[in-house]
Amino acid sequence: MAELLASGGTVEMVRVVLDNGADAVYVGAKGWSRRREQYEMDDEEVIASARYARSLGKVLRVAFNTLPASSEIPLLLAKAEKFVGEGIRDFILTDVGAMKALTERFPGVQIHASIGCTIVNAEDARFYKESGATQVVTECRMDREEMRRIRQEVGVGIEVLVHATTCYTYLGRCTMSSYARQEWRIDGEGKNHFLGSPNRGGLCYRICMTGWDQQGEDGSVEAGKVVLPNLAYFLVDDIPDLIDLGVSTIKIQGREYSVSLVGQMVRFYRDLIDSYLGDRSSFRMEAWKERMAGIVSARDAERREKTEALISESGLSAQN
Repeated sequence: MAELLASGGTVEMVRVVLDNGADAVYVGAKGWSRRREQYEMDDEEVIASARYARSLGKVLRVAFNTLPASSEIPLLLAKAEKFVGEGIRDFILTDVGAMKALTERFPGVQIHASIGCTIVNAEDARFYKESGATQVVTECRMDREEMRRIRQEVGVGIEVLVHATTCYTYLGRCTMSSYARQEWRIDGEGKNHFLGSPNRGGLCYRICMTGWDQQGEDGSVEAGKVVLPNLAYFLVDDIPDLIDLGVSTIKIQGREYSVSLVGQMVRFYRDLIDSYLGDRSSFRMEAWKERMAGIVSARDAERREKTEALISESGLSAQN
């Protein structure tokens, strides 16, 4: 049966998503997970959350999905050692070198190759499997036939984002934020935090959404207020097919949203999945659309507010 995985940006959020039916929750180690610090966790919060998950028979997964420098690999391994010693065995990584180092140091850990790995075909999936990944997050626009091929030919678990955002490029590969704001600081553990660079431990300021002028060769403005595509998407209609395909994990993003909204998201997907599994022959997606509409509206409102705040923080002006 497909695992329902949801985000845990705080200890409170971890408890809410697990109590609302998620089978697993992912959290970000502070400075290592492409989010603002307030949506990441220090070591003790991670460990406490993992204990709560285990008390329910569920799984906590720790994200180390940034691209570390050579000097940061020992820091990553030391932090992972602390977590493994506390019974945490599941991790999300983007960097293939870190992936290999982690699996060699701690045999038997479960590694999920992050969306930032940009896995678009079976050979990509095979490469990450050979590097230690037990599961891969497929690129968000991948069709089901490609997923089926990966599952059959590579034999690696498949994770699909059903509630997330697209990007004008591939998720995890954009560097636009670092042009607007590039600062760095080293924390007490020696980890470098690069503001404006989510790939190195900072966050994305979503400056693609500010509205850009497209200029011709003579400098004239050919098009004004061009916003690059960065849209929320909801693959609700695909969930029955994904379950029938045998995907390992159905994933919901949203660490930066309110705890109450994330709890609603999880309960919605839990109920939908259980309804389909309970009686596939009589399941009708139309019955779920009205309930979904309220979640979409609330999420869009919160996302707009977060986007405006991020753009303002970057020093650029948001689109009118």
